[in-house]
Amino acid sequence: MRIAQVAPLFESVPPKYYGGTERVVSYLTEELVQQGHDVTLFASGDSVTSARLAATTRRSLRLDKHCVDQLAHHVLMLERVVQRAGSFDVIHFHVDYLHFPYSRRHATPQLTTLHGRLDLPDLAPLYREFRDMPVVSISAAQREPLPFANWIGTVHHGLPRNVYRFRQNGGEYLAFIGRIAPEKRLDRAIEIAKRAGLPLKIAAKVDDVDREYYESLIKPMLYDPRIEYLGEIGEGEKDEFLGDALALLFPIDWPEPFGLVMVEAMACGTPVIAFSGGSVPEIIAEGQTGFIVNDLDDAVAAVHRVGELDRRRCREVFEERFTATRMACDYIELYSTLLEARFRSRKGLASR
Repeated sequence: MRIAQVAPLFESVPPKYYGGTERVVSYLTEELVQQGHDVTLFASGDSVTSARLAATTRRSLRLDKHCVDQLAHHVLMLERVVQRAGSFDVIHFHVDYLHFPYSRRHATPQLTTLHGRLDLPDLAPLYREFRDMPVVSISAAQREPLPFANWIGTVHHGLPRNVYRFRQNGGEYLAFIGRIAPEKRLDRAIEIAKRAGLPLKIAAKVDDVDREYYESLIKPMLYDPRIEYLGEIGEGEKDEFLGDALALLFPIDWPEPFGLVMVEAMACGTPVIAFSGGSVPEIIAEGQTGFIVNDLDDAVAAVHRVGELDRRRCREVFEERFTATRMACDYIELYSTLLEARFRSRKGLASR
């Protein structure tokens, strides 16, 4: 199958540091190539892939200090995708709705995985207008704000089996990884660690939009000697950071579309203590791979119960449900469905 994967240009594929969407695109692309498909990846020029790389920019936009208008680069990339649309069997977009006007005007089967939150009021009119666009959710919970969209499937993210190493024994610290932003509630994680009497290691980035939040609320909380802020870490450091933790804290305060870090922790054998919201009940097997909590008291109690969980079972659930192989197979089924629908449509037109 000739497949185009169209990634955002904000980060490289895979990203050097933070970047969940681009990381998933990388895992999917590499697995599809390994399974024998002919894949072209539209991404930034500093991406690393075994697929054919079609680069619109020299490097990822977040690392390009000379980039002022990020949208301009994405519009140019989409034009180039459309120019080559006829050379692909299917085009898989990961750039939200940006391509919808383009995709209405070419005949190549296409679909879009929506990676972000969909509960913003601005989105409903747009998705009503473009309800002909086939879209894929990354969790059942993600669909709830837009039940009328043209959903053709739900595909949970997956990781390569060997990207994280299982560790039978965890360490004596709690871990937090991701973005320092109001919806991620690092303040909750710090409070949980303090009340549980355990160290907390924080590996996270601060976006410009969240700088004031970090400076005013979070930074003053970091002076406790048990709280260690490591900054943003790369992929090579995450294995040890997550694998050596007693548990991962995921104290979100928003409708999380997926939460890739929960699966990354499970792959290491590390249990997850997560606040209920969005996809969390779909990802965490309560009492097996972690605990789902509703408040700080529940979270502190869960920290003290982590020893009841079998780290090997965490790894087993990862291998059963969240591998890149399973993810790629799910997408191949969707690609095939789109191609079959196109074939039936052409056959019907020819018989008239």
